[in-house]
Amino acid sequence: MSPTIPRLPVGSAARGPARRTVLAGALAAASAALAGCTSDTQGSSGGDKRLRIGYFAFPSGDLLLKRQKLLAKALPKHRIDWIKFDSGAAVNQAFLGKSLDIAALGSSPFVRGLAGPSPIPYKVAFVLDVAGENEALVARRSTGISEVAGLKGRTIATPFASTSHYSLLAALDEAGLKASDVKLVDLQPQAILAAWQRGDIDAAYVWLPTLDELRTSGTQLISSKEIGASGKPTLDLAVVSDELVTEHPDVVDTWRKAEADALRRIKSDRAGSVKSIAAELGISERAAGAQLAQGVFLTPEEVASADWLGTDGKPGKLVTYLTRTGDFLADQKQIPSAPSEADIRKALYLKGLPDGLK
Repeated sequence: MSPTIPRLPVGSAARGPARRTVLAGALAAASAALAGCTSDTQGSSGGDKRLRIGYFAFPSGDLLLKRQKLLAKALPKHRIDWIKFDSGAAVNQAFLGKSLDIAALGSSPFVRGLAGPSPIPYKVAFVLDVAGENEALVARRSTGISEVAGLKGRTIATPFASTSHYSLLAALDEAGLKASDVKLVDLQPQAILAAWQRGDIDAAYVWLPTLDELRTSGTQLISSKEIGASGKPTLDLAVVSDELVTEHPDVVDTWRKAEADALRRIKSDRAGSVKSIAAELGISERAAGAQLAQGVFLTPEEVASADWLGTDGKPGKLVTYLTRTGDFLADQKQIPSAPSEADIRKALYLKGLPDGLK
């Protein structure tokens, strides 16, 4: 069962003690989510101009923005707080508690955030990467399992409400298995590694860098790249709060241009990108290069193309991918109901694209 994400009530009915109780619960959840995170501040510490950005510790343009201070240089009057997260569920909780302005978020947890009567007030404004070999399903080599169908009756760990969780369900479905045919365990990446080393789990679907550690004693059964090719791609998106979009669209524009710059650097300055990623992750440049090679990074032009995010007034195929994700999660009883295509279209921030990426 997926973890329950608290939602803030809206409208005239959300008043008095009941509203305060629910609000306190959401803030407590956000505080709990942030408690296990690390934060790094860049830029000016003066004034009220503060930008809180959630990121993940795997290769992406975010790590270049952070390490090379691309955004701090573009917004010199802002204090930029970089907050590291381990899961999309925690990012969703932080947005509910109004603790984030911008964050990396997988396509599956984003759809979950839109599900239900009170969607989280944020919008997709960029595509960080498309999941490739950097997310995969691995079985312990000692089990002798070499295909997904062989996992029937086995214990599989994955972070619930994540892109890996969605891809795992898709992989089981393609292999003719139901979620009830296996024992699913909700664990974060580091906990997955510990459970793997203890022999508590038979398989896991997770992302880098934990994935690489599992591969040393496991057999990869399928990757998100393969699942994406079969029509169920997952992506690492970048979302911005509705409040930031409304009150400071100029900041969103500047941030998006910095992300576009980072994507170009990944293509044009591979060595420099690898060096920055290695420093951020605390790993060797060789390991950083290998991890970077497993992701699928679009060019800024591709991000704003009809194949992906699209442009203002002309949303791209991302709408279809996210709609299908919602339908699949609803069919799997992971969410009560899927967001409509219209709801997903409304949750894309396309103003200024493609010119806004130059």
